[in-house]
Order: sequence, then C-alpha cells, then structure tokens
Amino acid sequence: MKSFSFTIVASGLNPEAEDFEDRFFAAGCDDATISLVRSRILLDFDREAKNLIQAVVSAVRDVERAGARVERIEPDPLVSISDIAERSGLTRQAVSLYARGERGAGFPAPVARVSSDAPLWDWAEVASWFCRRGKLSAQTAVAARVVAWANDGRRAPTVNCVLEVVG
Repeated sequence: MKSFSFTIVASGLNPEAEDFEDRFFAAGCDDATISLVRSRILLDFDREAKNLIQAVVSAVRDVERAGARVERIEPDPLVSISDIAERSGLTRQAVSLYARGERGAGFPAPVARVSSDAPLWDWAEVASWFCRRGKLSAQTAVAARVVAWANDGRRAPTVNCVLEVVG
C-alpha cells in the first residue's frame, strides 16, 4: 500500500460540538489532521490505499459517515501562473513564457478569468501538457486528473454513482 496526501474541504458540522473530532475519528478519519479555516473544516489526509482513487473515495465516504458535507478535494484544480510554477518546479517566468506561447506551442488556454489580468488554468490540463513534454511525471498528471474527477463527482450525481462503484 502507498500513502496519498490530499485535503478534503468540508462543512455541515459544528466545530464547537463536544464530539466534533471524535465523530471523524470514529468514522475512519484517524489518518487526517483536522483544522478550521474560514468556517470550513479542512481534513489533511495521509491515506494508505492501493491507488489515489481508492484513497480519495474512501476518505470522502468516511467524512460523510461522520456527518459532514464534502465541498471539494484539494489541491485546487484551478491554478494561477504562480501556482503552476510552484507545482511544476519551474520558475514563474518560464511558466509565463509557456502560457504566452513563447516557449512551446499548445499550452492550455485559461478556463476562468480569461479576460482579466489574473487568469486561471485547469491544473489537470496543464499537468498533462507538461507531462507530454517531460516536465512533470505521469504520476503527477494522473493525480491532477483524479482530483479533478473527484471534484466533478461531488457536483454530478452520475459521477457519484461511479465513485460508489470504484470504491
């Protein structure tokens, strides 16, 4: 078994409740560190599983079993130039050149804030693009896709059904 690290952002439980942390522990989240940020519950997991999909699916089930509502899985799938640089290990300047098409063609287009000075990209698309060029590992690109898939599943009932089958 391998260990996989990710964060689940949750809501729906009262952090002031006497049994707040105990509920997560009893539900199987004993491999998560719990914190509160901006009224959201953050569970930082180091979950052992056969693969990342099973790790995420089992953690989501455990969080929901504790009575919380899963808002999303992080790392966030929307990234800025600075986020891309940090996650890829490249400089911000190098990523800017890629994004402007000055260092290799076909860099993914921004998916949010396209018309502003602070566009956002889909990390899964960017990671796949870098992977095809040997700048990121396949494992990193696959992990980005899994997190994007899991977040899509949180919003789409049909994908939730798939999450249940995979687990």
